[in-house]
Amino acid sequence: MTAPIPRDIPDLPAIPRTHALLPSFVPASAVVSPVRRPLAAVLRLLLVGTAATAVILAVLLSSPRHALSHFSVQSNLLLALVTLLSARRAWSARNPLSSALTGAALLYITITGLVYHLLLADATTPFSVTSATTAPTGWHAVANHLLHTVTPAAALLDWLLLTPPARMRLRQAAPWMLYPLAYLAFFLIRAELIHSGAPGRYLYPLLDAEAHGFKHTLANALLLGLSFYALAVLLVALDHTCPNPIRHRAKTGFRLQPPVG
Repeated sequence: MTAPIPRDIPDLPAIPRTHALLPSFVPASAVVSPVRRPLAAVLRLLLVGTAATAVILAVLLSSPRHALSHFSVQSNLLLALVTLLSARRAWSARNPLSSALTGAALLYITITGLVYHLLLADATTPFSVTSATTAPTGWHAVANHLLHTVTPAAALLDWLLLTPPARMRLRQAAPWMLYPLAYLAFFLIRAELIHSGAPGRYLYPLLDAEAHGFKHTLANALLLGLSFYALAVLLVALDHTCPNPIRHRAKTGFRLQPPVG
């Protein structure tokens, strides 16, 4: 015989919750398929070629060690490498590069253009490197124009017209200052290793410790550093206010229909 089934089943004790429920996040890439951007890839390859040509001309027209010591040449070289990676990702429909890397390359090439045109190329400033008798000519003028005008302008256009906005973060501005700080240390150490009075000892007149003294040189460097940080903050702010130049309909595999009835 079997035991009779009781009419009243006692309530089971509640199972204690051992952990809080964690929210589940689904990445957008799991829903929206990546999109190839061949036009952006081709335009970025043109920018890579422009920056690479500028660097090659600067190296060929001077000694490689002297040319590669310039901030402008280094920033163009970094821009070429970063833009090449961005072009490859746009062509193969992969996720874009981190904004920490692309923002840094954009900041440094913008610094190159602004410092040159506002301080070094203006004959009215005490830090000018050009005059009626020392202005570059021939291939030197071509290299100078590419380094300080064409590539900075093209990089800004790439950022404004081909790059999705709202990707930069304010917390990235401080780490971006590490490279200018490292370059300042390299700049001063390099000058100390060259004997006094040698041509090209100080590549930039505003940081010429032999002419202005270390106190004024460090003061100029501090002002430049603060200006660079302000420029980085401005780029981040503009990145969050510019309209999105990339507008395409995402293909998710399904389409929402209006309710029936």
